Amino acid sequence: MRSLHDAVVIVGAIGVSALAATGHAAAQPLNKLPPARAPCTVLSGRPCHPSFCDVFHRGPCFPDYGPAIGTDFRLTIVSTDDSDPVNNPDGGEGGNNGGAADKAEAKTLESVGEMYAALRACWVPPPKEVARHGMEYTIRFAFKRDGAMMAPPFVTYSSRGAPIETRNVYRDAVNAALDRCTPLHFSDDMAEAIVGHPIAVRFVDERSIDTAKSVQ
Repeated sequence: MRSLHDAVVIVGAIGVSALAATGHAAAQPLNKLPPARAPCTVLSGRPCHPSFCDVFHRGPCFPDYGPAIGTDFRLTIVSTDDSDPVNNPDGGEGGNNGGAADKAEAKTLESVGEMYAALRACWVPPPKEVARHGMEYTIRFAFKRDGAMMAPPFVTYSSRGAPIETRNVYRDAVNAALDRCTPLHFSDDMAEAIVGHPIAVRFVDERSIDTAKSVQ
C-alpha cells in the first residue's frame, strides 16, 4: 500500500512540475533574438533595424517614429535671389519684410496653408556676407491655442560641415522670424486643429553668395 502511495505522489509531483514548466515556457517571449544594432541593407544576414532616409539625411538612419500620419506638419522655406528682401524693396521697411509680417500677424488664419504663408512672410534670411550657400537649418516646435509657441524651437538639423558661427547666424535669423511672427491669430477651428501638433520648418538658402566674403 505504501508503494502505491509513493507512486501516486511521484506521478503527481511530475505532473505539477510539467505544468509549471509549460506555464513558464508559455510566458516567455517567442522572439529571443538579440536586439539589432545596425540598419538593414540588402546584404544583411543578421537581425537589423529597418531604415529609411529622407530629405534631411544622406545616409542610413534609424526611423524616428513621431506622431501618426497626418498629425504633424512640415514646411520648407527656400531663400533665392528672387525672394531676397534686399532685391525686393517692397518687402518692407529697410528690407526687413516688416510689412508682410505685420499683415501675416494681423490676419486670422483659417487653414494650414494660410499658416504656412504667414510663416514664410516672416522669414528674412541672413545678410549674404555672413550667409552660406546651400545651408539647411530645421527646427521643430508647436503652437498653443492662442498662437504663441509652447516652448522655444528645437533644432533638429543643420548642414554638416557648417561652422558654429554660421549655425549661430541662422539660429538668430530663425529666432528673429518667429519673434516677428508670433503669436499668430488662429480661428477657433484652426486653433483646435493645430494646438500641440509638432511643426517642422526647414530653411534652405539657395541664394548666390560670394564665398570670398561670406562665412566659411
